Amino acid sequence: MSKSTENALIKRGLSKKLAEKIASSYTLSELEKTSYKKLEKEFGKDVIKIMKALGREDDIPKEKVKKKATKKEAKKAEKEEKKGEKKKPKPKKKAEREMDLKQRIQKILNERKEYLPPVVVDEIAEKVKKRNLVDKLERVVERAIEEYNRNLMDPYEACGMVAAQSIGEPGTQMTMRTFHYAGVAEINVTLGLPRLIEIVDARKVPSTPMMTVHLEGVYKVNREKAKEVANKIEMTRLINIAEVYTDINNMKVMVKPNEKAMEKKDIGRDDLLKAIKKLSKVRIKEVEEGIEIMPEEGNENYRELRRISEDVKNIKIKGIDGIRRAIIRREGEEYVIYTEGSNFKEVLKVEGVDTSRTITNDIQAIYEVLGIEAARNAIINEAHNTLQEQGLNVDIRHIMLVADLMTSTGTIRPIGRQGVSGEKSSVIARAAFEITVDHLLGASRRGEGDDLKGVAENIIVGQPIKLGTGSVELAIDVKKLSKMKVKK
Repeated sequence: MSKSTENALIKRGLSKKLAEKIASSYTLSELEKTSYKKLEKEFGKDVIKIMKALGREDDIPKEKVKKKATKKEAKKAEKEEKKGEKKKPKPKKKAEREMDLKQRIQKILNERKEYLPPVVVDEIAEKVKKRNLVDKLERVVERAIEEYNRNLMDPYEACGMVAAQSIGEPGTQMTMRTFHYAGVAEINVTLGLPRLIEIVDARKVPSTPMMTVHLEGVYKVNREKAKEVANKIEMTRLINIAEVYTDINNMKVMVKPNEKAMEKKDIGRDDLLKAIKKLSKVRIKEVEEGIEIMPEEGNENYRELRRISEDVKNIKIKGIDGIRRAIIRREGEEYVIYTEGSNFKEVLKVEGVDTSRTITNDIQAIYEVLGIEAARNAIINEAHNTLQEQGLNVDIRHIMLVADLMTSTGTIRPIGRQGVSGEKSSVIARAAFEITVDHLLGASRRGEGDDLKGVAENIIVGQPIKLGTGSVELAIDVKKLSKMKVKK
């Protein structure tokens, strides 16, 4: 008897007793070659199990498989008859019910050859279900179609001009000052007109970068845990947790740790020493009062001592570059961290930070970390919130148009001569915006032409613009009109 054959058959799902019986007569290679009839004579009903274990289901005669299946079906039917119960259809899940509603809405739209955006369809399905208006679904959809079509822009409408006026006019009423941010008196953030200019100019770094860091799990409900995250985020330099003074007589810099400040920032003496040891061309000595730092032997002069003193003060102990301060605030049931300074990429890596809700006012950082769609949303939110904070209600669709224009190429372009306005195809439109002579001279040297398709260039040359009433070109042939017979 082959023990390896027995083990192989057991692994393939056969019982130990059957595997022993087979292994006493056959090896695996012999089993592969042996016919179904021969194995059936030797092992009887177990032959089907053996064939399946060997992966030879195709060699089993069909009538054997069918016979077995029909027996099973008969038994199943008998059991159902005995019970005398019919299976009840399972109640549909919430997602399935909503899907049915959406399909019905889509069917109504197809019948009327109308269109509604997927977001509107989802909202109708949700509201209809919530207010139990399933019977009146057709009427609701009809009203939605009416409202949607009424709000559509007319063909050839000057949407860019309307958006520019809608944002520009309220912009003249905006303040030119810095406000405190959303109840956090300790952090100053640029708002009003300067902030709006920053957004449309696509500045690389905002004048007052800040972040709103939302937390998750236990970190958002426990203040101590929230404090741990704040300490990890906030940049801590040696000067923040220790007293640094220069002893000119003994040619050394003395670091005296502040135990309370270190405890508050969750920093140990070992962390302090580790950071100081990164300094070059110095000798370090631990004493009872603190830590002594001296220049290298043979290089003991006042200039070197001054350099060491400045380097020591600016040593980074812990935290993330760019985050100058972190302030914890309780908002509702959770704690939120507001930071002065921003480093979006690194903050998202910190344990306990909710990556889906944490935001920054640095649009370029959002673009680099999350991509162009997220940057577009950030432009819309920042511009809309800036206007709202000043009490100016501008329709969000005008801001969305500006954000689309700024991000349509896959990068963030400013609205100005370095971006959108400077890239217009019309020479006259570019010249009308800024640096007129340079644009006209450059275009004449290159031999550029102007098709006069835009608004600005047509106004400059005194032609009707190709928008609104100017979009229709209608002429009357007076000679043909005079030949027409008028019925009396």
